[in-house]
Amino acid sequence: MSTQSYTQRLHPQMKAVLEKQAEVVPNAKKVHELSPSDARRQYLTGRRYWNADAPAVDEVIESSVAGPAGDIPVRVYLPGDVRPLPALVYIHGGGWLVGNLDSHDKIMRLLALRSGAAVVGVDYRLAPEHKFPTALDECRAVVAHLRDHGTDWGIDPQRLAIGGDSAGANLSMAVALSLRDTEPDRLALLVLVYGVFGLSDSTSRRLFGERGDALTNKEMDYYYDCYVRGPEDRHDHRVDVLAADLRGLPPAFISAAAIDLLLDDSIAMKVRMDEAGVPTRLEIYDGVLHGFLHYSRTLDAASEAIDDAAQAIREAFAHEPA
Repeated sequence: MSTQSYTQRLHPQMKAVLEKQAEVVPNAKKVHELSPSDARRQYLTGRRYWNADAPAVDEVIESSVAGPAGDIPVRVYLPGDVRPLPALVYIHGGGWLVGNLDSHDKIMRLLALRSGAAVVGVDYRLAPEHKFPTALDECRAVVAHLRDHGTDWGIDPQRLAIGGDSAGANLSMAVALSLRDTEPDRLALLVLVYGVFGLSDSTSRRLFGERGDALTNKEMDYYYDCYVRGPEDRHDHRVDVLAADLRGLPPAFISAAAIDLLLDDSIAMKVRMDEAGVPTRLEIYDGVLHGFLHYSRTLDAASEAIDDAAQAIREAFAHEPA
């Protein structure tokens, strides 16, 4: 794709986001050019402006869950005053390497307020210090805790969904696959936002993967290298989730950015879900880049995508027994 056609496809609001981001993090470096700790600091600096106008939620609980490698910090957002509430377990993105509860705070607040469901954010341990399957095991531990003790936080343990963005969508799929085999009715919905699902080559990677103002192929490969223990893990169906048997999964809401090297991952996941008989909705948002959900302060498409996800959550729980 030519530079002209690429820039023409970018929505003016997305261009404004890029300009603002250059002010917020001047001289930003790509993640593979930084140490993990410096990459995390840069990422949080870049998110601080976009979280500054995060709305208040009626109750926010800071707590932790016991996990296989130690306590796992969680943040529980409870909108309104009705208890117990259904809950979305939200797994943040960041290539398994960056991000935390603060980087995705506004996204989780908006999902809680607009869906009417509780949102439980998971601060899982990050790669490369903690390789696969540490993050997966910790996310599973949080779901298990909600199953057994959700009422302590005003959550109905029989009404749970799971979702996340980018690497968080990958982890959500891996958790859902595990629960499908052990507790097939545990989850009401999957929310998968511009997820990384396993494609190593695709049209969208070739079209968009070399642009410096967005997620690049080199960065994506670096994230994988940090996450997995070795090449064999890349073929594990808990990493390459597109290769898994998807039959019996809960319904899924998939959202994707139209100008993103991971676009075809979402399209392929929709096809695979359809083949497996899983009710699935795919929404592709024009003119925006990977990570766009963070930018609702400026970007209407981000607010629209959060609205669409919230609607899917409401509808999923409307069909669940109260």
